[in-house]
Amino acid sequence: MAGIGRLLVKDCVLLLCDMQEKFRPNIVHFTNVVSNAARLLQACRTLGIPPILTEQYPKGLGPTVAELGASDLKAHAKTQFSMLTAEVEKELKGLGDPKKAILCGIEAQACIACTTYDLLERGMEVHVVADAVSSRSQTDRLFALSRLKQSGAYLTTTEAVLLQLVQDAKHPNFKEIQKLLAHPSPDTGLVSFFSSL
Repeated sequence: MAGIGRLLVKDCVLLLCDMQEKFRPNIVHFTNVVSNAARLLQACRTLGIPPILTEQYPKGLGPTVAELGASDLKAHAKTQFSMLTAEVEKELKGLGDPKKAILCGIEAQACIACTTYDLLERGMEVHVVADAVSSRSQTDRLFALSRLKQSGAYLTTTEAVLLQLVQDAKHPNFKEIQKLLAHPSPDTGLVSFFSSL
């Protein structure tokens, strides 16, 4: 069954990349992308999947936006594009080196791409949540997602991740996850990409 991209709660980590205040006016579908990432964070908390949060140069780009609901998380400041700073590497090691990463945030062609490549080189399975990832340019977003798929990452959606993690309506946390699915994920402009991906 190796290589099919099945998501399981065990050995999984949620990576929240650089959803900061200064990006708000420039990232296409920013509000909806953050809304989807917030649902992923709520679900992972319910299911016991640890989250890791980064901020790109917070002194200049500001803090993580409040609506993500991550104010209780330690934000790892960085200047490199990859999330895998020495601090984050240490946190991953402390979590027992998870085998699978659920990745969301911005920007697709920069920090999401560099993080994905680093995770893949570590031998991790990477699930890029396409409706929780964006860029300033939709061209960059399209080609970044396409490129990440070529490199071996799995492209998925917020709802698909939530359902894969519980797998059964009899799951003890299904009712809580079901509440997060009460409304479809907001539009993030992915349908127009479909034929290209």
